[in-house]
Amino acid sequence: MPRTSAPDIFPLMQSELERIVRQFGADTGSIHIIEDGILMLKAQVGLPPQIIEIVSRVPIGKGMAGLAAERNEPVSTCNIQTDESGDVESGAKNTGVNGAIVVPIRNREGEACGALGIGVYRPYDYSEEETDRLLAEAANLAG
Repeated sequence: MPRTSAPDIFPLMQSELERIVRQFGADTGSIHIIEDGILMLKAQVGLPPQIIEIVSRVPIGKGMAGLAAERNEPVSTCNIQTDESGDVESGAKNTGVNGAIVVPIRNREGEACGALGIGVYRPYDYSEEETDRLLAEAANLAG
């Protein structure tokens, strides 16, 4: 039976995500963890309810989170609304987010086991330093 309600939110991940979103001055954020080959939403900040439903289960390789997990590297865009890279799903425009970045959460072996993403409601290019800081936050989430 397909899931029709929002996913279970894990309190520790939720509080960590809220801290990360504040630290980066972001408007939205999400944490997905790979379970049975699918990215499962475990925490979110600022996502509209209809988007939560869509991103509650993300196939590896689909959308920014799926690509970050598949490639095991950061995926970003200055403006989701005008992105033509092919990395952004058309439905992502419904978030209202412009600048966004998703980094892999890596296990001890360096393999992607999830994805951490943040976004803002304005065009924004995340710097190399910000990307490195977000990767460090993702490493802390992995333990």
